[in-house]
Amino acid sequence: MARGSLAMKLWICLVLVVVPCHSFYLPGVAPQDFLMGDELKVKVNKLTSTKTQLPYSYYSLPYCHPDRIVDSAENLGEVLRGDRIENSPYVFKMREPQMCKISCRITLDAKTVKKFKEKIDDEYRVNMILDNLPLVFPIQRPDQENSIVYQHGFHVGLRGQYAGSKEQKHFIHNHLAFTVKFHKDAQTDAARIVGFEVKPFSVKHEFEGEWKNENTRLSTCDPHAKRLVTSSETPQEVEENKDIIFTYDVEFQESDVKWASRWDTYLLMADDQIHWFSIVNSLMIVLFLSGMVAMIMLRTLYRDISKYNQLETQEEAQEETGWKLVHGDVFRPPTNSDLLCVYVGTGVQFLGMILVTMIFAALGFLSPSNRGGLMTAMLLLWVFMGLFAGYSSARLYKMFKGTEWKKITLKTAFMFPATLFSIFFVLNALIWGEKSSGAVPFGTMFALVFLWFGISVPLVFIGSYIGFKKPAIEDPVKTNKIPRQIPEQAWYMNPAFSILIGGILPFGAVFIELFFILTSIWLHQFYYIFGFLFIVFIILIVTCAEITIVLCYFQLCSEDYLWWWRSYLTSGSSALYLFLYAAFYFFTKLEITKLVSGVLYFGYMAIVSYAFFVLTGTIGFYACFWFTRLIYSSVKID
Repeated sequence: MARGSLAMKLWICLVLVVVPCHSFYLPGVAPQDFLMGDELKVKVNKLTSTKTQLPYSYYSLPYCHPDRIVDSAENLGEVLRGDRIENSPYVFKMREPQMCKISCRITLDAKTVKKFKEKIDDEYRVNMILDNLPLVFPIQRPDQENSIVYQHGFHVGLRGQYAGSKEQKHFIHNHLAFTVKFHKDAQTDAARIVGFEVKPFSVKHEFEGEWKNENTRLSTCDPHAKRLVTSSETPQEVEENKDIIFTYDVEFQESDVKWASRWDTYLLMADDQIHWFSIVNSLMIVLFLSGMVAMIMLRTLYRDISKYNQLETQEEAQEETGWKLVHGDVFRPPTNSDLLCVYVGTGVQFLGMILVTMIFAALGFLSPSNRGGLMTAMLLLWVFMGLFAGYSSARLYKMFKGTEWKKITLKTAFMFPATLFSIFFVLNALIWGEKSSGAVPFGTMFALVFLWFGISVPLVFIGSYIGFKKPAIEDPVKTNKIPRQIPEQAWYMNPAFSILIGGILPFGAVFIELFFILTSIWLHQFYYIFGFLFIVFIILIVTCAEITIVLCYFQLCSEDYLWWWRSYLTSGSSALYLFLYAAFYFFTKLEITKLVSGVLYFGYMAIVSYAFFVLTGTIGFYACFWFTRLIYSSVKID
C-alpha cells in the first residue's frame, strides 16, 4: 500500500531550491493530552537505507508483531512518500517507566538469518512513530560539546568481530531503551509528548528455568534487581537455529519544551553556521551581478533607443547597425513553434505550482507533523495549474497564427506528463522487481491517472479555450514577407556556446543549496527549511531573466533574429549543470552499490533535471518576450 520514498524525492526535488534556516510552521494537528497511566501506542513505519534507497515494510523482517496487524489510514502524499504505518506490540503507560519488558522470542531459520544479514549489510534503519513524532537516535557531535544530532530511527544491527578474531559477525539490535519526553501542564497534571528517542543495544539474553513468555525472568536484564542493559553485554549474534529475545525499556523525562515547538530540536541543521555563510555569500554575489547587469542593460538600451529615434535622414537610417536592423524579422514565428508553445505552457504550470507551494510553506501551513501534506499539496496544485498551462500555450499559439487549438491543447496536456509517467512506470517496475514495499500499488496508480485524465486534462482544455478565444497578441512591428539573411557570427555568438554559458549563472544561484537538498533527500536527514526558499527562488527567476535578456540583446545586436528557441534554451541549460552536479554527488557522497539503486537515482534525477529545464527555460523565454516587445515598441519604425 505504500510508495517508495523515491517518489517523494522526485516531488520534493521539483521545488528546486531550498535554503536552510530555522523555519516557521504551524503545528498541523491538534495536540493530545495524556494523563498518568494513559495508553501510548507506538506505530512502526518502513525500513529505510541510504545504500539501497529501497524501502521495505517493518514486518518484512520477523520482528515481534501484535495479534492483528492494522494499517493506519494514509493520504495520497503518504503513499507516495513510501510510508507504511502499522501498529506494533510496543505499548506504554504514560509516565509509568518500564524496565526489561519482553516483547517476544523468535528462533532463526536459514531464511530469516539471510534477511537479517542482508538488511544489516545494507545499513537499514527501523522507523517508528509515537503521537505523530518520529523515533530518533541522538548522537553526540565529536567536534562540539553539548551538541546533539538526531538521526531517523535506529539500525537493524551492526557488523563486528569478537576480541582476538578477524571473522566478521552480524549482531542484531534486540533491546531498545526508549525515552519519552513530555511537557506537563502544572494546573491539570495532563502531559503532552514532545520527544521520542531510542538507544538500541545488542544483548544475548539469558534466563533460568522454563520460558514463560512475558513473565520469564531474564538474568541479563532484571527489573527486580534493577539491572539495566549496557553496551558491555555479550551481543546477540545472527545465526541459524539461535533464539533471539526482544526486549525494551521505557523512561519518561519531563521537558521544558512546549508542544507547539516540539519539532524545533528535530529540524535544527547540523552545519548551520557553514550553511549560513555560504548562503549569504551566494546571495550577495548573485544580487551584485544582477544589479550590474540591470544597470548596464538600462544604460545601453536607453542610449540605443535615443540614437535610433534621432535618425532623421535616409542616409543615416541606411548606416544604422544593431538590433533595429532586424525589426522586420524578430517576430517571425520560429521553427517547431507548436513544440515551443507546449514547453512554455508546461513551464507556466510548474512555475504556478512551485510559487503557491512556497507561499503556503512560508506561511507555515505545510507542517512536518502532517506527513504527506507537502506531497499532496504539490500534486493537487500541479493538476489545477493545468488551467494556466492551457491558457499560456493557446495564447502563444494564436500569436504564431496557429488555428488548430485542440491539437496544441492535447500536446500540452499529455506530452510532458506522459514522458514523466513512462519513466516513472519503468522505475516503479524495477522497485517492484526488488520486492520492495515502495512499489506503487494499483490503486494509487489509478488515483494518479484519474487526477491526470479526470482533472488536469479538462482544465488544460478549459484554459486553452479561454486563451484561444482572446484576441491575438499584436506584434509591435510588422514582419517582412522574405526572411533577412543572417550574417556570419563571431565564435562567441555560436548558439551552442552562448546557450551553455547562459546556464552557468542560474545554476550558480542554487548549487550551494543543491548539496543540502540532495543530502536531505538521499541521506534521509531531517529537512524542513523554507526560510530562504522564497528569496532564493526569486533570485533564481531574476537571474534566469537577466542572463537571457543580456545574451538575447547581444544576439540581436549581431543581427541574428532567431531568438525564440535560444531564449528558452539559454536559461534552461542550467538543468544540464544540475544533472552533472547530481552525478558528481552520486560518486563522491553516496555509497550506493546496487545497480538498480543507481538506475533509480539517475532516473529520478533525470526527471528532476528535465522539470528544472522546463521551469527555467520558460522564465527565460518570457523575459526575452517582454524585452523584445518593449524595445521594438520604443523606437520609431518607418
